[in-house]
Amino acid sequence: MSTPALPGRVALVTGGGRGIGRAIVEALHGQGASVAIADIGTAIDGTGADPSVARNLASRLGERALALTESIASPSAAEAAVAQTTKRFGGLDIIVNNAAILRDHFIFKADPLAFDAVLRTNLAAAYHVLAAATPLMREQAKAGRGGSPYAWGRIVNIVSTAGFYGNFGQAAYASAKAGLMGLTRVVAHDMHRSGVTCNAVAPFAATRVTESIKPANPAQAQYKERALKVPASAVGQLVAWLAGPEAQKVTGQLFGVRGREVFLFSQPRPIARVVAPSEAGRLGDAIADALAPYYVPLETDLEAFSGEPVL
Repeated sequence: MSTPALPGRVALVTGGGRGIGRAIVEALHGQGASVAIADIGTAIDGTGADPSVARNLASRLGERALALTESIASPSAAEAAVAQTTKRFGGLDIIVNNAAILRDHFIFKADPLAFDAVLRTNLAAAYHVLAAATPLMREQAKAGRGGSPYAWGRIVNIVSTAGFYGNFGQAAYASAKAGLMGLTRVVAHDMHRSGVTCNAVAPFAATRVTESIKPANPAQAQYKERALKVPASAVGQLVAWLAGPEAQKVTGQLFGVRGREVFLFSQPRPIARVVAPSEAGRLGDAIADALAPYYVPLETDLEAFSGEPVL
């Protein structure tokens, strides 16, 4: 047995009661961290609540686990979650923003209320948690929590390939996840001087989300069939590594994990350039010559990752 990598650390995991969130909670706890499980136990569309989801997991894990069963999708609720975690365990070192809901509609059948609800849970809640937690993390850095220089602060945002590939009917979900990637980069900059890292992980695993997929073509059907074989535990292992000492210099990155495969994704940067010609009407020709060869194919994330996973 290897020595646990996270003794003394305290983690807060949103959406930590089931699926990928539960796998992350179990991985962090297994590495020695104390974990607050923030999960109200909603359905995949965000309706209803079942506080026993978080409470039962916390009870099974024991003294180093705390169930938080109120929604964190408001500033005051996020502040309360941070305060309860800190009061119980004496600090807060690791934030994992995983809470998410799905309310899919084609854009031409848009439901503004559904869009708002998804952004509130999937993006705004993460912002509120980080706005509440990062001042504490900066103070811990100044105080040398865990040693000097401070090396315990970690933030991991769970995003989705839908945020940069897109998928049918997922305007709300993809917008929220793309926004969470942008938030990751900003927080990585903002917290760099404090020694706190911030990374994003796009997971592939069998969850309620993959079960809900309605394939639009054979490639998507193949994706669903294969995704339902992928255990969520691999996502937990990557997040635990990002929270550990080996990843102290890793920040602002976008990872993917599918079983034993770990991906590092490129991030949008210029790949080609054209200077608009002075002659009227020649811009189209210049773009066709210099930029068109680099256009990105219009494919969904389900089609892009329909291949056989390595398990």
